[in-house]
Amino acid sequence: MNTPAEDFLRAAPALVDASLRWRHRFATLGPDFYARLAPEPLPHPYWVARSDRLAAELGLDTHWMASDDALAVFAGNAPLAGSSPLASVYGGHQFGNWAGQLGDGRAILLGELLTPSGSGMELQLKGSGLTPFSRMGDGRAVLRSSIREFLASEAMHALGIPTTRALCIVGSNAPVVRETVETAAVVTRVAPSFLRFGHFEYFAWRGKAEALRALLDHAVSHFYPECQRTDVAETACALLAAVTARTAQLMAQWQAVGFCHGVMNTDNMSLIGLTLDYGPFNFLDAFEPGHVCNHTDVLGRYAFDRQPEVARWNLFCLAEALLPLIGEPERAVQALAPYPRLFARAFEARLRAKLGLGDARPGDGALIDALLALLARERVDYTIFWRRLSQHMAGDALAPVRDLFLDRAAFDAWMLRYSERNRTVSRWGMGDLMLKTNPKYILRKHLAEQVIRAATAGDFAPLARLQAVLEAPFDEHPGCDDLADFPPDWAAHLTLSCSS
Repeated sequence: MNTPAEDFLRAAPALVDASLRWRHRFATLGPDFYARLAPEPLPHPYWVARSDRLAAELGLDTHWMASDDALAVFAGNAPLAGSSPLASVYGGHQFGNWAGQLGDGRAILLGELLTPSGSGMELQLKGSGLTPFSRMGDGRAVLRSSIREFLASEAMHALGIPTTRALCIVGSNAPVVRETVETAAVVTRVAPSFLRFGHFEYFAWRGKAEALRALLDHAVSHFYPECQRTDVAETACALLAAVTARTAQLMAQWQAVGFCHGVMNTDNMSLIGLTLDYGPFNFLDAFEPGHVCNHTDVLGRYAFDRQPEVARWNLFCLAEALLPLIGEPERAVQALAPYPRLFARAFEARLRAKLGLGDARPGDGALIDALLALLARERVDYTIFWRRLSQHMAGDALAPVRDLFLDRAAFDAWMLRYSERNRTVSRWGMGDLMLKTNPKYILRKHLAEQVIRAATAGDFAPLARLQAVLEAPFDEHPGCDDLADFPPDWAAHLTLSCSS
């Protein structure tokens, strides 16, 4: 008897030309790592949004992407020729506590598509129905959260921050219950790999040493070939050190741009250093280091200023999972040891770039710390400050920057220090660099809320408009200044939870 996944794949002919090439490297790990199943059909699907840029990168024809055939594929209603759907199993620590077996509870991996550039990108349908790992959930995603993930994925990519991508959203009027009754949607996520810290944690927890070794070999051979050693323990240590370095860089990028993840559980941590799983995230409006964007996080575990240290804690969980392969705990600790230094160095480099400063000099750290303390004390809008400072250094007046501060004397004192630091640097060159480093547009939570409300009412034009500016966040986009303005007062009352 055929499995549902096999019946699904045999149910329809190829829907795109045969030039698409697939490989299924994750599937070679074997059935301990996943369950074979087909997506659940989505009733009466309709297009919500698409990324033509990502479609082109994947080698998908943009005309086909607008077709009914593509709509059926990305709704989970018809197979994409060459795909082989599955849901993977993993574990994880959630809010600091071991949660046991988790897994793709509402996502199905179609496979790894070979792009025209020769790289491989996994395609995953999120919101495609129940899986064996749904843990009493419904396996569906809602339109609200799908729009947020779609926009955030492409916005972060445009900002130069490693992230999963989003190809499209398909909606449906099928009801889904969260805090209220909402409508269903499926977002197609794209990444070189969806491997998580939690994959290693699960097999360590189950005591499956052979599976743990197979997962190590898979990760190293496909994503960290520079970590390959003749000795298994040395290979595992090298992988842990490499993941530590990538994670430190990612945290520096998050902190520099003011991104709050909101739910940094170990099952939401990418093994290859991507921003993964956009739930209750947001970007800072006012610079508030202790900001907590997830109202479910009552203890503030994942507050903005705690993110770098939480990432380090999560790395220790990964190290613990690798211990059966590493052997001596001291070796794992040694692999993790560079994290604070790597993060501090990367973060300072990011802030120097935001200030238009090239080479590192003594005193830069103190200058940056003084600025961040001033921004926090004055609750200055983080993105607007950096953009106005960039415009000033490119030739505009200083007054719009100065007007952001109530304590003008404190700002003037810092500005004097900054001017002394950059007096030997071409101001015009600095300004150009800063305008390419400090975005004008970010995905503020009130902007997401506005396009979600419009989309819920059937109007997708505001979503397309916001998507266009987020895909080029450093450009001016005449006529779109309202998308770069201060948040309205009502935005302060918007709340996000793990269902977001």
